[in-house]
Amino acid sequence: MTIRVVLADDQQLIRTALRMVIADIEDVEVVGEAANGEEAVALAGQLAPDVVVMDIRMPGTDGIEATRRITEGGGDTRIVVLTTFDDDDYVYGALRAGASGFLVKDMALDDILGAIRVVAAGDALIAPGVTRRLIQDFTAARLEKPRGRRELTAITDREREVLTLVGTGLSNTEIAEELFISVATAKTYLTRLLSKLDARDRVQLVIIAYEAGLVSPHRAPKSAPRSAPRSAPGRG
Repeated sequence: MTIRVVLADDQQLIRTALRMVIADIEDVEVVGEAANGEEAVALAGQLAPDVVVMDIRMPGTDGIEATRRITEGGGDTRIVVLTTFDDDDYVYGALRAGASGFLVKDMALDDILGAIRVVAAGDALIAPGVTRRLIQDFTAARLEKPRGRRELTAITDREREVLTLVGTGLSNTEIAEELFISVATAKTYLTRLLSKLDARDRVQLVIIAYEAGLVSPHRAPKSAPRSAPRSAPGRG
């Protein structure tokens, strides 16, 4: 089945680069392009794409507001937010708005394509470096403005372990290795957590792990190896 994608970025160079790469992929198709958040929301409503690749900084309606409006619209469209490293302050807002993926624009384009597939399949993905910064920012904000932690009384000790590892950015395979269980068992625990905590996807589990105090900067994930092929153009 072909994954239908809308590209939303005010930089035509970035949209063109992504469209050219996607044109060579059989299972992914660009069905629309938007230069701002308003256009992205309109195209999502008209075309019902599987995934919107959303820039976070755009004139007028920004990527966070556009993401919120699309996800609150009740459709099945998933959002992958693309940003640059200096956009860290927007990470938490984008995830709260309902984004299922959060990637940085200097990742290899092949990795971005992989993220589109992951999100279209119903999972979620955050670039490891972004996850680390998110943990640091969230912890710092909590120290500045203390508030009650979320209680996790409905999950077992083992599920708490899995949730902690999800919060540090580990994949199902890495969780299985860490806990000496099979990947299938790790997936089962993840499914149970999604159900018990009424979470939409893995990203929401990450947020819950932060809010429950299960993760800290000292448990930040390792950076994933970066592949050498084509990279998306940055903003200079």
